[in-house]
Amino acid sequence: MSKDLPQPQQSEEVDLGQLFKLIGNAFSNLFHSIGRLFNKLFLAFVWLVFFVKTHVLKLIIAGIVGVVLGIVLEKTSEAVYKSSITLKQNYDTGENLYNEINYYKNLIKQEDISTLENILGIKSDEAESILDFEIEPVISENEKLQEFDAYLKEIDTSLLETIEYKTFLNNSKDHDHQYQKITIKAEERKNFKKVFHKIITNINSNVYFKREQEKDLIELRERASAITKSLIKADTLLAVYQKAIVKSAENNNDFQGKINITTDKGRESSTKEFELYNKGLELRASLIEIEREIADKEYIIEITSSKQDSGTIDDKKELFDVMISPKRYYAIILIGLTFITLLSLRFVKFLERYKDKI
Repeated sequence: MSKDLPQPQQSEEVDLGQLFKLIGNAFSNLFHSIGRLFNKLFLAFVWLVFFVKTHVLKLIIAGIVGVVLGIVLEKTSEAVYKSSITLKQNYDTGENLYNEINYYKNLIKQEDISTLENILGIKSDEAESILDFEIEPVISENEKLQEFDAYLKEIDTSLLETIEYKTFLNNSKDHDHQYQKITIKAEERKNFKKVFHKIITNINSNVYFKREQEKDLIELRERASAITKSLIKADTLLAVYQKAIVKSAENNNDFQGKINITTDKGRESSTKEFELYNKGLELRASLIEIEREIADKEYIIEITSSKQDSGTIDDKKELFDVMISPKRYYAIILIGLTFITLLSLRFVKFLERYKDKI
């Protein structure tokens, strides 16, 4: 039996050798495939360069025609004016606001000028001149990160690892952001202010938001009233306390006492003389914050900036989310169409070689 012991070791060495050989072949095939892919890509690039070189004159002519076409259309087309305002939402009016703007857009598409005229409170010719409404959030990437950070602080800690920034952005809605930009495009520049004013009025007159505003203002004013009373009481008690200290000092007595004052939340707080002044400062700071909240809640939605008086000429074209001049726009479009057409003809010519083999 001792003669048979080395045989398993020899078999294992053979198996390991075959395994390493297979791994080596796999890596070799992988590198060869990658090399062939880069070679094909390089050949395709070279072919494309010579293809463009062959038809460069046609592409240049297409670009020149596009520039001329852009100039002609720019000179002959009627001027389009646009104006925009930035709004601050003090309540969750975003969905309502977006629905309203989309409704106006649909009325324009349906050419329902009479309904648009009645809703916006403008004349018929002014309604006919309106070409489009647009709305978009005004928010920077840094502000999005701040919102994401605030959101993470609000949710359960067990869910933190499952929430990603991209997921947060995909689930967030445009109308949720506090600042929104509304743009109007029209053939006339005299009715922008009137239309913007009507949009704001329609939101501010919403019954639901007016009720919410009324409830918030009542609560804030009651809190402000409670703090004001506490301040008056604190000032009075501080004066009494100081007189008591003066009299105690005159009588050579060691005066120590506590004074109870009521906070805006209805709680009583015991304090000594040296704390009473600081408590007054805290109450005044709270009162200032509440007054600021009252000022913010005065309007359901308000304008923060505007270019609504006469508007500006809108002579730009959008291409791949970039606004460019009509000359560049039509030049790029015609060059692209010419290139695709020439490429298609070359492809058809290539396929004709195999026509007889079918």
